[in-house]
Amino acid sequence: MTENTNYLQQEIDKLQKEISGNEELLKNEADSQLQSLIKEEIQQLTTQVNALRESIDTVSSVISEKKANTDTRGEIDINPNIVIVEIRSGTGGDEAGLFAADLYRMYSRYAEVNNWKVSEVFRSENEAGGIKTLVAEFRGQNVFNLLKNESGVHRVQRIPVTESGGRIHTSTATVAVLPELKKVNIEIKPEELKWDFFRAGGHGGQNVNKVSTAVRLTHIPTQIVIECQEERSQGKNRDKALGILQSKLYNLMQEQQVQNISELRLNQVGTGDRSEKIRTYNYPQSRVTDHRTETSWYGIENIMGGSIGQILENNLKIDENSIPSELPQE
Repeated sequence: MTENTNYLQQEIDKLQKEISGNEELLKNEADSQLQSLIKEEIQQLTTQVNALRESIDTVSSVISEKKANTDTRGEIDINPNIVIVEIRSGTGGDEAGLFAADLYRMYSRYAEVNNWKVSEVFRSENEAGGIKTLVAEFRGQNVFNLLKNESGVHRVQRIPVTESGGRIHTSTATVAVLPELKKVNIEIKPEELKWDFFRAGGHGGQNVNKVSTAVRLTHIPTQIVIECQEERSQGKNRDKALGILQSKLYNLMQEQQVQNISELRLNQVGTGDRSEKIRTYNYPQSRVTDHRTETSWYGIENIMGGSIGQILENNLKIDENSIPSELPQE
């Protein structure tokens, strides 16, 4: 066993001790109901042990691809036709979650018109039916170049459907667009990864699984958390979570112009505070304004319905021009 897999092996050893202890209890237990509970727990622990053993193989494979290059940024090829889009509610309570859902619908409808394929990786909703966290994979021609500048804080000004007094509220949602990496040279130490496994129905999905196929991956140094429940196979969800983590770390390193994971300070989209906004959606004036290029568009209902082609094309100017790091305030 190499040093890189020690952490996962220690977790396996702990679980195996629990299994042995339960097996001893089972031998001495006469009550049939308690026997059934003990057997169920042994089965669950065994499933986790098998999953961790597969994780050792998966992580070891990823690490072996990176040993030749110690530069953590390295030469990384990006697949321009696949991105991971992560949308989270920000400030504003339930209304922020509803706005996050509106943003996802906007991108999804644009994708549909352009024959892109969208598949949800993880979804968590609030009590009002809005989105707490949504992670989806978008596949389509040149999708990364078109969506990459959507990353940031999006602000909405409107009267919430839950507001009886008719007052205009301001809420935010954050969007992060992560590229799929073809060649990975980012050093991720297995002992800095924490894996949790749960049933997909227990965290924002339908109760379609009776076993723990969904995964939650925490990168301990940065506290980045990736949850994945798209696949019915736990192994596939682990692979997907690792891929998203690698993309997120790469994106953060590019944003902050650092070469080591340990140098990372903030996440890609900040805290979700209103002062960090890149775009405002003003419903009373039917206007959408991008604060980086100081450009506005009217007809907000059409825009939220997926007519964002002009906005995405305008975003390309962000790469061509020098955009100040401090965004102008409205």
